[in-house]
Amino acid sequence: MTHPHLTLLQDIPASGARAAAPVRVDGMELLAIPQLAYDVPNAPAHMNGGDSETDLLLLRRDGDTFTPWGKLPAPGGEDAEHFTIGDRSFLAVASIRGGAGPYDYHIPSRVYEWNGDRFEPFQAFDGFAAKQWRHFTVDDRHFLALAQGVAVPGHERENRPSVIYEWDGTRFTRFQDIPSRWAYNWHAFTVDGHMFLAHADHITPSVLYRWDGTGFVAHQELAPAAGRAFATFDDPADGSTYLVTACIDDGSRVLRWDPATQRFLEHQKLTGAGGRELTVVRTARGLYVIRVNFIHGTPADPTADLMSQVYRWQDQRLDVVEEFPTTGGTDIEVLDSPGGPLIVQSNALSADLRFAAYVRVYRFTD
Repeated sequence: MTHPHLTLLQDIPASGARAAAPVRVDGMELLAIPQLAYDVPNAPAHMNGGDSETDLLLLRRDGDTFTPWGKLPAPGGEDAEHFTIGDRSFLAVASIRGGAGPYDYHIPSRVYEWNGDRFEPFQAFDGFAAKQWRHFTVDDRHFLALAQGVAVPGHERENRPSVIYEWDGTRFTRFQDIPSRWAYNWHAFTVDGHMFLAHADHITPSVLYRWDGTGFVAHQELAPAAGRAFATFDDPADGSTYLVTACIDDGSRVLRWDPATQRFLEHQKLTGAGGRELTVVRTARGLYVIRVNFIHGTPADPTADLMSQVYRWQDQRLDVVEEFPTTGGTDIEVLDSPGGPLIVQSNALSADLRFAAYVRVYRFTD
């Protein structure tokens, strides 16, 4: 399969893949793939069904291909985040649920530590419908943020806010709660000397938080609802900073930082529903943003067989230069390669709404 910018190199079999996270340990490159669910034989297809007693896949990179290397127990896997603190290496895994129906959303999300040979359990965090971990630093302080929650009938009183934890030298301790009802994502970045943390939520507004020296305070609203993901980039021509917000409804937008008001202002709307994840690709010849789309419709009647978009930044706007097929697209990562960037893109569903689907590895050419 060849497109103007994306050439398919490999299909990696997975089941309900929700993310694809690069991991570097002791000179070895791995790819971590958390899996939401396995298909149950003879059961009807449903995007929120399946058996969630799953493993996280670890694949070893050899050049531009990936081969199975190991697994970690990670029921209802939604996300993986690799990070280091000093000479220590950690892998955080977010688990949304356990069981095969009815599902238990009160399951721990675990952080593993590399022991020189494998990842072993380090710390477990109580949560409710965990969606994503993000590690970031402020000065020399290490934070680990968990986006969580789901507003479904029967679980209203059990829901929990998203949580930011801080490293105390030996473990992560609770630092600050962030209001949420159905959180999906975080994005940490700096502009004009300010450290910001964007938080995406499906039910309540997605909000940009600013570090004030002691904690994170609400700075501005980024999307009224249906928030999924963010990406930032600087215009190569004038250095202006832009923030892209992906929403699963038809509300994805490009915002421009305004130094005068110290706020992001609406700059461009990106048409089309389904937005789930974003990434920025920089080459010697241009800057691109890729949007991965998840579903159209509702979980009860979804369409997963969609086209996702490659945008090129030109004349201070994003224009679609290519579309590529995704089936329940969930994540996208950019990896360095001598032959040009590798794009790793995860799909959580097949076209017929089964969990057995592929994580796809592409070469990006410009």
